[in-house]
Amino acid sequence: MHVLISGASVAGPALAFWLHRHGIDVTVVERAPALREGGYCVDIRGVALDVVARMGLREALRPLEADTLENVMVDERGRRFGRMPRGFGVIDPDDVEILRGDLARVLFTATRAQVRYRFGDSVAALRQHERGVDVTFAGGDTATFDLVVGADGVHSQVRALAFGPERECLRAMGSAMAIFTAPNHLGLHRQQLLYSGLRRIASVKSTHGDRDLMCAVFFAHRDDFDHRDVPAQRRLVAAAFADAGWEFPRLIAAMQRADDFYCDLTCQIRLPTLSRGRVALVGDAAYCPSPLSGQGTSLALVGAYVLAVELARSADLSTALLRYDERVLPFVRRNQDIALKLGGGFAPGSPFQVRVRRLAMKLMPYMPGSSLMMKLAMRGIREASRDLELPPPIHAPAAVAPESIAMGTSGQA
Repeated sequence: MHVLISGASVAGPALAFWLHRHGIDVTVVERAPALREGGYCVDIRGVALDVVARMGLREALRPLEADTLENVMVDERGRRFGRMPRGFGVIDPDDVEILRGDLARVLFTATRAQVRYRFGDSVAALRQHERGVDVTFAGGDTATFDLVVGADGVHSQVRALAFGPERECLRAMGSAMAIFTAPNHLGLHRQQLLYSGLRRIASVKSTHGDRDLMCAVFFAHRDDFDHRDVPAQRRLVAAAFADAGWEFPRLIAAMQRADDFYCDLTCQIRLPTLSRGRVALVGDAAYCPSPLSGQGTSLALVGAYVLAVELARSADLSTALLRYDERVLPFVRRNQDIALKLGGGFAPGSPFQVRVRRLAMKLMPYMPGSSLMMKLAMRGIREASRDLELPPPIHAPAAVAPESIAMGTSGQA
């Protein structure tokens, strides 16, 4: 069986890892000229931790984990309050918080010797037929694969080619986000500062041995947005935080120079099925829950594992893809629904709500049972992250002859 994966961030290399382990030939194509190292901290929790353990990569991730000692609230005058232990995204002690680029590098390193990586290229056209999928690459080459998997992010080209326009599956959540690196002029030492203002929030944390600040900002936005127009995105962020006070003038100036700047809408991808014929989707291309959820990476790791197991245990492609849908979609929906609830109140909508939220955070560290209250507040995320029984691993490679890779009648292209 020959599989093409489009995208070399997290979902793509994770899927390539498992496919190779199950004896399936894999090629990964990535639009970027090299592995993309940027990105904010991502979280691995729930059953995704079991996936990482089954990969044998838990120890490889340990020295790369974010070592944040505390998170602290800050207001527009720079006053700090509401100190709480560990990073804000860590719900349980076993959760992994790691920079997206570090996780991508670990996955790439674990697969590059066994998997063909094709950087600086992308999928330009697909033609499905009974024997496979004819792929035309942007560079002009052509090849045929038994299965093509889009792991190319929320604006997936593979999804657009096989499933139709993005507008039919993208659900905007009324806000936008931006991520960038700045020099650590604040002198933070293993700290995360959280700002909550009127219709905007921000997280600023020290990283890379306290050398840099990793900044993530969110702000209300319901107008048109072009994810390809980076200068317009920088202007949008600057306008959203122009009167936010504190250190935002210096942070926005650093944003204008940052070479890792990323900005997009907070949104979800909701599809009724995760495959069309011989084309499947995994990760944000299939089920982005939105960055507000903190669950995107965990869903990607779990989805990649389940898809690989189902492909390995069945010679009938349509049956494997149907089982992938049946296992993963309910899990995805529960996590997406949690994100919708969180997204509805991502930032205060009035000055009164700003004051109430800040007062609550000021009092939280001094309230009896505050840690229990935080656990109860995060219970929905915790339960959703565990709401899937992983299929058992297949230890022996599946020896499937190419001619036996059939499509059932329900999966014909």
